[in-house]
Amino acid sequence: MNPKIILQVEKVSKAFGGVQALANVSFEVFEGEIFGIIGPNGSGKTTLINCVTGFIKMDSGKVFYRDKDISGRAPHKIADLGITRTFQVMRPYYTLPAYKNLIVPLFSPRARRTGGWRGGGRLGDRDTVGIDILEEIGFERDSFVPYKLASTLPTGYLKRLELARCLALRPEVIICDEVFSGLSMSEIASMVPLIERLQMDGITLVMIEHRLRELFRVANRVMVLNFGEKLTEGTPEEVMEDERVREAYIGSAEI
Repeated sequence: MNPKIILQVEKVSKAFGGVQALANVSFEVFEGEIFGIIGPNGSGKTTLINCVTGFIKMDSGKVFYRDKDISGRAPHKIADLGITRTFQVMRPYYTLPAYKNLIVPLFSPRARRTGGWRGGGRLGDRDTVGIDILEEIGFERDSFVPYKLASTLPTGYLKRLELARCLALRPEVIICDEVFSGLSMSEIASMVPLIERLQMDGITLVMIEHRLRELFRVANRVMVLNFGEKLTEGTPEEVMEDERVREAYIGSAEI
């Protein structure tokens, strides 16, 4: 059986003033896979994801989710369909405890509709579910960590908190913007099994990454951007054998 396309991007372009950030970028993501997006700094990776998720308006092109045109929809409308994302610069509610950061997505229409929280609608039920989700992604339930203010959490926990807020929406697709960035080797070692488990749970993942070795451990396919254009696409092995990719990364410690 051929894999089903869950996300399709067609000829997306975006310019900022006289700078062409994206030029006719197209790709498809299959249901249940981990799809990597790589490229040197300034290649347009985050701009592409911002276009897909509605955070910036594309100049031209189309985005389809399960064959439905979602081009130009607001970010919260796209999230309500089941596409969530993390941010390269984490955006928690810093003045709230970690588990309280999940209350907002747990109150969302999608969480209500899909059973993202259980119980009779009392706030305490959402508190419990929030702590359950944090435990699922690596917070120690019996420690004080879930109750700490987000502003006091180290990077490793903040990265997991970003994922937890996505999971609270019961997503079908999670787009991760450099989830390995800023983590120690031991933190990455514990993050990789989490990413694999999300895939085993049926979630499709799109991962922007600079940490290529770690990405290639989990990715099924990879697309390479360079100067806003799609350079190539294939398995990690196929991509790394492409001479154009090696030229794009010459002098980089990432390859």
